[in-house]
Amino acid sequence: MTISNLQKNKHLLLRAGFGANLSQIKNLDQVSLTEIWKKLATNDPLIPIQLKEAGPDFDYQQLSKMDAEMKKEIQKKNRRSNLEINLKFLNQMVHSEDQLREKMAFFWHGHFATRVVNSRFNLQLLNTIREKSLGNFGDLLKAVSQSPAMLQFLNNQQNKKGHPNENFAREVMELFTLGRGNYTEKDVQEGARAFTGWSFLPDGSFFERPRQHDFGPKTFLGKTGNFDGNDALNIILEQKGTAKFIVTKIYKFFVNEKINPGIIEHLSDQFYDSKYDIKKLMTEIFTSKWFYNEENIGAKIKSPIELMAGIMRTLPMQLEKPENLIVYQKLLGQMLLYPPNVAGWPSGNSWIDSSTLMLRLQIPQIWSGLRPLELEAKSDDDVEMGLKNNQMRNKGFKNPNIIIDWNLVESTFKNKSISDYLLQTKSSNEKIIEQFSDSSLKLKIINVMSTPEFQLC
Repeated sequence: MTISNLQKNKHLLLRAGFGANLSQIKNLDQVSLTEIWKKLATNDPLIPIQLKEAGPDFDYQQLSKMDAEMKKEIQKKNRRSNLEINLKFLNQMVHSEDQLREKMAFFWHGHFATRVVNSRFNLQLLNTIREKSLGNFGDLLKAVSQSPAMLQFLNNQQNKKGHPNENFAREVMELFTLGRGNYTEKDVQEGARAFTGWSFLPDGSFFERPRQHDFGPKTFLGKTGNFDGNDALNIILEQKGTAKFIVTKIYKFFVNEKINPGIIEHLSDQFYDSKYDIKKLMTEIFTSKWFYNEENIGAKIKSPIELMAGIMRTLPMQLEKPENLIVYQKLLGQMLLYPPNVAGWPSGNSWIDSSTLMLRLQIPQIWSGLRPLELEAKSDDDVEMGLKNNQMRNKGFKNPNIIIDWNLVESTFKNKSISDYLLQTKSSNEKIIEQFSDSSLKLKIINVMSTPEFQLC
């Protein structure tokens, strides 16, 4: 099978970003792959996400002394702010010109998974990840490891001399750097001792508590010395296994769930030799001929966020109630800031079950106002971030309150093969789409987006 220039361009935009927006679709078959990559690789200065109203500064000793009403008010403010962060991050994915940075930030958001109530801590970690997403992995690892969100989520505040808490040290090695099987239980114990005293102040500033740090000698990953947390991270980065673990995870996310051992070895060596230069690694991937091989095109199932962001980039829309998008995140199983556990979200076939597949296929119709939302999110106010008594159970939610600029959409797709521009694999439903579209361009676009093939990227 010959891979067309259009197919390659779509492939790059779907994997290195969240798909082509409507303005790119216009000439997508004519522009060169080099030109698209050049634009993706040009990163503008980061504009941090900011909140209208941040949650309050407090520590948990203060919280334990507050009365029930005060606690309730603090939780309410944090939920509201976390909802705002969620929607602003999604908005960056949809509208930012800096697609590669936001796609990398989305990847690292799942890799360095945390789930905390404090909205200030969530925002600080997200902006750190966005800022360093294409920089040096060692710098990113250290910044995330010293973030209040991560230290709190993995209980390192309880990690003290004489009573080490191993949770942080274990997850740093198992999930963030080396992977299971590349360290011993003794390494976990000694690593935990190195991280004793790592903590933070109520405002989120990293703080080392010397009285709680174990200054004794430690043997960690084959080295012996009076190591602290920074030493432990540096020793982890010295292991070639760290480069291979990160490269493998990036390959599965950006290229194919089924890995190519030879390519993984080559990329891992390059990544290690570059001293963990993330952008250099991603450039090697996205400019390699093998990335555009047939087996890698249309081989991945879009995550819920990728699916939603991609539809919003193709169909310019105004949302009367953007917070309704939280409902879809929950129903589809991927809510930003709320991973299921420290391992992050699953991938591949895990995104598809009987209920989520039906909703995924119906979203273009629901958002276009052709059918109501039939599902209702389960009541869980922790997940819903304070929406329990509002949109989650609001009958009016069956109307998505979305206005799509169909005139612009139809003028862009006029005289184009819609399937060629919106799908990465040939649809088996072409005749059915034609039959039920009734010569309407709008309906044909919606019907193409409602096919199983549209779920692939």
